[in-house]
Amino acid sequence: MTAIQLGIPAVRRSPSAAPSLEGRPDATGLVDRFGRVARDLRISITSACSLRCTYCMPAEGLPVIPRDELLSAAEIARLVGLAVRDLGVHEVRFTGGEPLTRPDLVDIVRLSAEAAPGTPLSMTTNGIGLDRKAEPLRAAGLSRVNVSLDTLDREHFTRLTRRDRLPAVLAGIAGAHRAGLGPIKVNAVLMRETLHDAPALLAWAIEHGCRLRFIEQMPLDADEEWQRANMVDAEELLAVLRSRFALEPVGRDDPSAPAEEWLVDEGPATVGIIASVTRSFCGACDRTRLTAEGSVRSCLFGDDETDLRGLLRGGADDATIADYWRGAMWGKKAGHGIDDDDFVRPLRSMGGIGG
Repeated sequence: MTAIQLGIPAVRRSPSAAPSLEGRPDATGLVDRFGRVARDLRISITSACSLRCTYCMPAEGLPVIPRDELLSAAEIARLVGLAVRDLGVHEVRFTGGEPLTRPDLVDIVRLSAEAAPGTPLSMTTNGIGLDRKAEPLRAAGLSRVNVSLDTLDREHFTRLTRRDRLPAVLAGIAGAHRAGLGPIKVNAVLMRETLHDAPALLAWAIEHGCRLRFIEQMPLDADEEWQRANMVDAEELLAVLRSRFALEPVGRDDPSAPAEEWLVDEGPATVGIIASVTRSFCGACDRTRLTAEGSVRSCLFGDDETDLRGLLRGGADDATIADYWRGAMWGKKAGHGIDDDDFVRPLRSMGGIGG
């Protein structure tokens, strides 16, 4: 059965249709038409997940991608090595769905670490099962983890994720601490029902040595219920946090970093806010993405995809694959366009793209 028959949007380009490189400078890296250079690679390794977060997946989950349509551990490692060696990538993060649902996750990390020695390898996860996998992942070469945790209120957590798994997530974070996968970043998506849980989550993160980052919800939910008028924005969150904490803005330490930082109660602890909608940072974006089926996606909100899996399995050499990858990034849009009158949400939801 094909991915299209399973309901996965047909947005992949054929390997026979190379993206245009017209006007591109003679550069080895992943440069786009607006002068941005992609150095941060996000690789989705599955669309499967152990939760059903309302801002990401439908209640029934996403269609299961057949194993032979996923990039294999060896294929992922080859692309990681190529990206670092030939395309200027400096950091790699594995995403999903939920990466911990892949039985060969440790092999993916180990082979990628061997293909790109010294390159930071991280993972975005919901933490379920991380208490059992943290030590092997660290030994395989994983540097750190980002854990998704939107609230410490168990009832709110269950309603938001459609699963009663908060204790498992907290156990996963504790396991990551024991394994030395730090500094651990905790990502919390801003939702109306959990807004007033935010101060307690920040206090907990400081107490447990985690770096908390709140994220504005984007129109990437599978149920397509997102509305700009109903979303919680950064300013509303700051007002709620300031009911308990003194916050001093410190900005970004790197222009391409998505999170703006605030000192909490004069520091040293900080809290970050990724205001993807109201304080767009598209102009400094340095990301390139691979879907679980092996397609380059230059932007979360751009449906054009360039198929590298077909090239890999068709016997293409690294130079050819690199040219296709460069072409895909050369065509990257200026920004996500959420505020434009003609904005159209992407065909894939967040769970099908990777964070």
